[in-house]
Amino acid sequence: VQLVESGGGLVQPGGSLRLSCAVSGRTSRDYPMGWFRQSPGKERVIVAAINWSGDRTYYADSVKDQFTISRDNGNNTVYLQMNSLKPEDTAVYYCAARIKEYSGSSYYTMVPSYDYWGQGTQVTVSS
Repeated sequence: VQLVESGGGLVQPGGSLRLSCAVSGRTSRDYPMGWFRQSPGKERVIVAAINWSGDRTYYADSVKDQFTISRDNGNNTVYLQMNSLKPEDTAVYYCAARIKEYSGSSYYTMVPSYDYWGQGTQVTVSS
């Protein structure tokens, strides 16, 4: 399984970006997925998560009403729409897939819950 993120870049405060995570090797349609971010010197933390069918989502308190996670199982892609970006959103963003057994329609919020990771995409919010 390979996960490839794209869509990062430099944006001004208040701007928007949409990150994409393309899954190859095996389709994304059956797996819970998540977006995490990591800033220099800090641990990797959950941003948003989505269950295998896309009808259940989770958001960290810091991004509620600001970010939206979605998935297109037909195209094996998971998205993270990021609006009203702030300097504190600056980080490397990673997508992750849980290929191992999972429970029902669950989503997962912990780093050890995922077993495949993308290489990360840098998001910088600065004027």
